[in-house]
Amino acid sequence: MSDTPFGFGLPPEEPEDGDDGKKKGSEGGGQGGQGPANPFGGFGLPGGAGGPGGGDNPFAAMFGSLNPNDLGAAFQQLGQMLSYEGGPVNWDMAKDIARQTVAQGTADGSKDSSVSPGERSAVEEAVRLADLWLDGVTSLPSGAATSVAWSRAEWVEATLPAWQQLVDPVAERVGAAMGDVLPEEMQAMAGPLLGMMRSMGGAMFGQQIGQAVGVLAGEVVGSTDVGLPLGPAGKAALLPLNIEAFGKDLGVEKNEVRLYLALREAAHQRLFAHVPWLRSHLFGAVEGYARGIQVDTSKLEDVVGQLDPSHPEQLQEALQQGMFQPEDTPAQKAALARLETALALVEGWVDAVVHEAAKPRLASADALRETLRRRRASGGPAEQTFATLIGLELRPRRLRDAARLWASLTDARGLDGRDALWEHPDMLPTAEDLDDPDGFVHREQMDFSEIDKMLGEAAGGSPRKPDLTKDADGDEKNEAEGDSDK
Repeated sequence: MSDTPFGFGLPPEEPEDGDDGKKKGSEGGGQGGQGPANPFGGFGLPGGAGGPGGGDNPFAAMFGSLNPNDLGAAFQQLGQMLSYEGGPVNWDMAKDIARQTVAQGTADGSKDSSVSPGERSAVEEAVRLADLWLDGVTSLPSGAATSVAWSRAEWVEATLPAWQQLVDPVAERVGAAMGDVLPEEMQAMAGPLLGMMRSMGGAMFGQQIGQAVGVLAGEVVGSTDVGLPLGPAGKAALLPLNIEAFGKDLGVEKNEVRLYLALREAAHQRLFAHVPWLRSHLFGAVEGYARGIQVDTSKLEDVVGQLDPSHPEQLQEALQQGMFQPEDTPAQKAALARLETALALVEGWVDAVVHEAAKPRLASADALRETLRRRRASGGPAEQTFATLIGLELRPRRLRDAARLWASLTDARGLDGRDALWEHPDMLPTAEDLDDPDGFVHREQMDFSEIDKMLGEAAGGSPRKPDLTKDADGDEKNEAEGDSDK
């Protein structure tokens, strides 16, 4: 296992990448071609390994292990880092690092490879059958215009735009904080220093995000694993290599594992395709939470006060340790609750719908459901790194509560009544409703279609009709009568 850090280590390797059929690069300069023991180790070597200097002098350790040709590549990357003048994250570097990480392989020695025609056909057939099964358990039509089988490198390329939308708001706060930590009278004289710090910050974030995305590419089985639509709209995607690794020790037929995961991917696609406000709602919740995060200026001041251009790992280590402190305010707590509830509702709906479709058809449905629930609840090392970098865990803490609520809604209101709640965000259950699912299921719900009809008639000059609500049995009532019953 290689001890060479990703940041300024070996030159980029090209994985054997999907349809491009590119040939893999060298296997890590004779060091086995596998990832480091700590894939997020930054510029320092894991555990102080690597000869003289170790983690205390990462450049000495690093340069001592490289040949002259590799030194040229290392200095070229250093120059690129210091000359960066883009946004808060160097996304070009992030993509390069992610692809390097993918090319190194996973900890179990699994290497990325092109998707074979047989694997592609198997994925397409699984998604087609999954959509057919889902037709009977949800009123939302298919949301997958196409189905694709991705290699890990292809997943990286396809999902980076979504990661950019998630990470940039937080990284921007760090960039602004770098200037704020200097006294006002010094800021005018510190222009070059601030520019260098921002370039280094963008590169450091780029490296960390790239490493996390690269490792996550070795864990995910589709484009919606974290509950957010990371891939292109209308494209159901599965990763055959990771699906095989996921099902390796489950004692379940490979075809069943693939089909169950295809059900989950296809269910997510239906939700994101036919609930037009959902994507912006989820990403907006992430941004809303990010706006309330404070940068630990005392930690940043320590870094800035001791900043040495020859030791950029100082800023790297600060990022690794986390510099974010959520504000303990009602607004910030509400933002976090909205985000966690939204993720739980999405994952809970998918969990309930997929179980309903799979239970009568797959003998392993219960076992696969529980495995996915535990996997989603615990997360992996890459998700932990994102939590450190952006101060947020993208994890549906109340998945089981949400799944029970959606199942109860199905029993009480049927498929149409359950799925109609996605028509407007104000119709969805709240965190309090997850505490009292029976109360929500039998509570009267505003019929937003009646409001839209009323507004349309008002715009056309038609007589205004009274507000209507629907009770749990679907009977319409006058709003005043409904109020008197409460």
